[in-house]
This record gives sequence, C-alpha cells and structure tokens, in this order.
Amino acid sequence: MAVARSGRQLRIAAAGYRAEIASIGATLRTLTIDGRDLVVPFGADAVRPGYRGATLAPWPNRIVDGRYRFEGAEHQLPLTEPERSHALHGLLAWVEFEDRLVLDDRVVLAAVILPQTGYPFRVEVEVEYRLDADGLHQTVTAHNVGADAAPWGTGPHPYLVAGPPAGSGTQRVDDWTLTLPASEVLTVTPDRLSPVAVEPVTQHPEWDFRTPRPIADVFIDHAFTELDRTDGAAEVRLTAVDGHGVGMAWDERCPWVQVHTADTPATPETHRIGLAVEPMTCPPDAFNSGVDLVTLAPGATHAASWRIFGI
Repeated sequence: MAVARSGRQLRIAAAGYRAEIASIGATLRTLTIDGRDLVVPFGADAVRPGYRGATLAPWPNRIVDGRYRFEGAEHQLPLTEPERSHALHGLLAWVEFEDRLVLDDRVVLAAVILPQTGYPFRVEVEVEYRLDADGLHQTVTAHNVGADAAPWGTGPHPYLVAGPPAGSGTQRVDDWTLTLPASEVLTVTPDRLSPVAVEPVTQHPEWDFRTPRPIADVFIDHAFTELDRTDGAAEVRLTAVDGHGVGMAWDERCPWVQVHTADTPATPETHRIGLAVEPMTCPPDAFNSGVDLVTLAPGATHAASWRIFGI
C-alpha cells in the first residue's frame, strides 16, 4: 500500500479530541473537538500546504539572507524563502520522522538533523503529541548528539480555527475576536519581513489585542513579546460570533509568538482561513541577533511545550 504524500498517519484521541499527525515534518494535520475543527486541516494525500502544522527546528521563522555567525564561524544556509532571500523555518519541515511510541492518546516521533552546509551540527529532535481533557499538548525536545555546541530554536506552525462547527459554512479570520496578551511587537520591513525593532504595541494600535477585539481587516505577520502570563503561561484566544473558539497556551520557554492572518489574496481558497499562532523560543533572525537563542552544548537537551484547546 502506497504511503500518503504527507507521510504515515498517526491518529490519537481522548476526551472528545481527535488529532491526526503526519510523519513528514511531525506535522499536526488535523485537530478537532467533538467534530469541530480547531486547526485548518489538509488531506492525508496532499503535499502539505507550506508549513501548515509543521514542527519548526532548529530555528523558527527567518534567518535573514540565510547567513549567520556562530562561535567564530560563518555559515550560509540554503535560501528556502527565495522570494525574500531568507532561510525559513528550519531544516525538518520536509523530513520523515520515525515512530518512537504510538498509543491511543499519545505519539512520539523523532528525527536527527545531520551535519550539513550551513548547519554543521548533529541534533536529535523528539516530538511528542498527547491528548487529554485539557487539549493537545506538544513537546519538542532537542538533544545535541554531536561534538560541537549548536544554535537552537523551535516552535510549531498551526493555523487556528475559531469556527464555525465543521460542515456549517466558512468564516475568515476577519470574523473572529482575538485576545493576544503582548505589549511589544517586532516591526519588520514591508518587502522582506526582515526584523527592524521591538516597539510597544501602543505605538501600533492596529496590533494591540490585549483587550479582545475582532481582527476585521487587519494584516498581521509579526512576532510579539512581553507576554502577560498567568501561573507562568501565556494564552492566545480566538473566538467566533457563535461563542465557539480555540485557545493556545505555552510556558516561559517560549517568550515570543508569531501571529499571521494567512493573507494569500492570489489564492482565494486559503486567503485568511486561519490564524497562524506560533509560540517561539526565540525571535526571527535570532541566529544573528542572539536574542533568546539557545546554545546546546554537546550532550545537552532543551524542551519546549505548548497546548491547543477548544473553547
């Protein structure tokens, strides 16, 4: 039997939640609560649209021009976002992960980043997905199995869906109310989305969602920080007019979150159909700025977690 284009399909369920994980990129392909979508799904036999649901490692977001300097050495990565000349979203998005554990409510997958041009380090990456009454928990753990220290960052790439219930029609992000507890935003250049400066959202009221309000026609493709937290957790909420919604929460290991309104006006079927919410251990271009960049010593491990839940 042929393997689906998105890889092997791993299905887990618990407490009304169901998720399907595709082995290529350790990708969250579907997530529902009582049959209602919480993320934008795609077909098992489809080539994954962009980075929808992929696990991002060993960096999230962009490395400008694909160039960086680490511990005295210069590195040049392949430019995987050629239209902007950046290295985008790490090295594992199109890698086949192997199964480490498969249970009814939990799966663990793993892959090794091999030394290569631009990233001459060896890092084992383990991705756990687990369902319980609190939603879908994902943990990404890196283990430096090489001889040299390695730069590291990670994050997920789900497109959240607030409503409506599956089969009842289509809504856009414009119809949903966003709560984003961030007091600072990283501004970017309009053409290449290269980082410029971290500024208070009070200087950019269009991106100030600390008080819940409809997204309407606002364009967002920015990283946010200085997150308000409750018991150490930051939480983004997205709700529809009928009261349904979805939330995402994460701990202090992710001091940043990228939010994107999925603007694809040239492709109407995907235009603004979900809100990308990407907790990140470091900001865009951290391999150059060094901000919140993790340096993994040989033998060291690093883990980060987040959770998606229905409202």
